Amino acid sequence: MTNGRDDIAVLGRGWQRVYSDMIFTGCIMGFFSAILDFLFPPKCVFCSRVLSSPDDDWCDKCTEALPYADFHGRLEGDIFDFCISPLYYTDVVRRSILRYKFGGASYYANSYGKLLADCIRDNSDLDYDIISWVPLSSKRKSSRGYDQAMLLAQATALELDNTAVETLSKSVDVQAQSELGDKAERSANISGAFIASDPNIVAGKSVLLIDDVVTTCSTLDECARILKSAGASNVFCAALARGA
Repeated sequence: MTNGRDDIAVLGRGWQRVYSDMIFTGCIMGFFSAILDFLFPPKCVFCSRVLSSPDDDWCDKCTEALPYADFHGRLEGDIFDFCISPLYYTDVVRRSILRYKFGGASYYANSYGKLLADCIRDNSDLDYDIISWVPLSSKRKSSRGYDQAMLLAQATALELDNTAVETLSKSVDVQAQSELGDKAERSANISGAFIASDPNIVAGKSVLLIDDVVTTCSTLDECARILKSAGASNVFCAALARGA
């Protein structure tokens, strides 16, 4: 038969073992993390230079030299309210986004999300209820292995202490907009490609729609048309980069 002091002593020794195991596990994880950083050093998502710290996302040179968009790259839409972008889609930004979309660099989303979230915070008139994204078709997503706009929206929402919600699906796999010419041609190509996932989600709500790149605004306008037809009160947009 044990007394209270014995029970407390046993409990204390148990917690000491748990705490020791936690410290040991933390040391092992830190060790392997250091080995991975040595073998596969973190690189700038834009220029691919090796970073001085694994906590950085881009290098000091890119911090100074990135093509930051004037006035947050604000664009007025025919149907969406307006779109903001932190960067211009040129040079190092263009090459980085191409790696992200077509080179398997899906992990870039976390770094991009920080940039886009900062841009959103800087625009106080961006009053939204829901964060969503411009979706890929099932065929394109299957071929690529992921939906880059969805990953970007999720990373951005996380930075904003929010969550991203699916509001649209792309029911038709159309020709890539980047392969087409002017806005009229792109608008005709994308017309009817999207449907609202659930009108009840957006009815009476202001939607912030996220995409990776905006050029002629044709895709964003078509998405906004569908969302507003489903009852959305406003559709604001945010893209990582816009045409110069």
